[in-house]
Amino acid sequence: MTRGAQLLRATVALATVAASALLLGVAATPPPVADDPADPVRAAEYWLDGARIREAWQTTRGEGVTIAVIDTGIGKVPQTFGEAVIGGTDVSGSGTPDGRTPLGAVDGDHGSWVASLAAGRGAPDGTGMIGVAPEANLLSISVGFGAAAAVPFTEQVAKAMKWAVDNGADVINLSFTTNTLDWDRSWDDAFLYAFERDVVVVVAAGNRGSGTSIIGAPATIPGVLTVGGVDQTGTASVEASTQGITIGISAPSEGLLGVSADGKIASWRGTSGAAPIVAGVAALVRSAHPDLDAANVINRIIKTAIPVDGATKPRDPLYGFGLLDAASAVTANVPTVDENPMGDLAEWIRLHRRAETVPQPVPEITPVSVPPLPAAEGPTEPGSPLLPSAESLRYGTLPLIAVTVPGILVGLGVTAAARRIRSARVIRTPKS
Repeated sequence: MTRGAQLLRATVALATVAASALLLGVAATPPPVADDPADPVRAAEYWLDGARIREAWQTTRGEGVTIAVIDTGIGKVPQTFGEAVIGGTDVSGSGTPDGRTPLGAVDGDHGSWVASLAAGRGAPDGTGMIGVAPEANLLSISVGFGAAAAVPFTEQVAKAMKWAVDNGADVINLSFTTNTLDWDRSWDDAFLYAFERDVVVVVAAGNRGSGTSIIGAPATIPGVLTVGGVDQTGTASVEASTQGITIGISAPSEGLLGVSADGKIASWRGTSGAAPIVAGVAALVRSAHPDLDAANVINRIIKTAIPVDGATKPRDPLYGFGLLDAASAVTANVPTVDENPMGDLAEWIRLHRRAETVPQPVPEITPVSVPPLPAAEGPTEPGSPLLPSAESLRYGTLPLIAVTVPGILVGLGVTAAARRIRSARVIRTPKS
């Protein structure tokens, strides 16, 4: 048998094994990812082992899933983002149409750091920084904070959410907070738009070190997966996280690495980095289980979380349901659910925006028929002011006569009677 025939037979055999595995419902093991744990940069990515991400790579690396990064723009770094970024836009009014120009003198690298944690590509030899889902795709949607934007921030986010959904996002990452519990009402429709179209939305809880004392929107919106931060030992971070009852999962937020827009590796911290680590795991789950909806992707992540000793059960304001476990989220047997365990935004809107969402009854007005008024009498001929008219006789002269004449007659009668009495007295008086 020739070498060509042997290769052909081997190829057919491998294809047959792969087909049989698919028919039996067993996922074929993906080829090994280029990964050199001895590389200094890879060794510094402690979360790859701490969150069991390397184990999850034995099943999937996020192929076929798209993560939208709504941030300050993903820099054009060929090795890290060359094949990863498949589209983008700017909603700030200050960036470029592709969403790749870093926005903000202070936060310009933020979007690149976030994207590199979620789905950055490593070097072909297995060195350099690598993301949690290195085979997932990225969408770069640039937003501006403060003076870096010509459009109000709330309007930017609402527009960014809808653009991400319309352009194929399976997961959306939001690594920012507004430091307020409430949110602009335009976000009701924007986030509901994503939930109704089966998109997983991952949000950072915020950091005490940046002045966030309590969790703030969008981390308070029902339905999002809010991420709290822990240090290298799995302990809740004091500076690089905050707390709140909406936290669902905890992930590393200290000692993080990120690829800057110029390609350099930077050290940073915050739940802004914890969120894309979880977003990357959500992409791994969606890739391994393409039949699961967003609610069940979130449910797998929180149900397979590693419990924290001393934390409130089942949900802690610092840790949520526990520490992120990527391998279990991808491979564990988790019963499916019918509702998003992080809440129902539609129901929240129904209860809290009732006056705007429930049409108010409009009273019915029935017209009333009114009979026409009689025609007005024509004008009378003018008479002399010295002569009495019919009206003056009826309402003036006659009533006056009716009252006056009897009074005169009574008065005359009284006078005549008085004279007769006086005359009678004079006649009866005796002479002296």
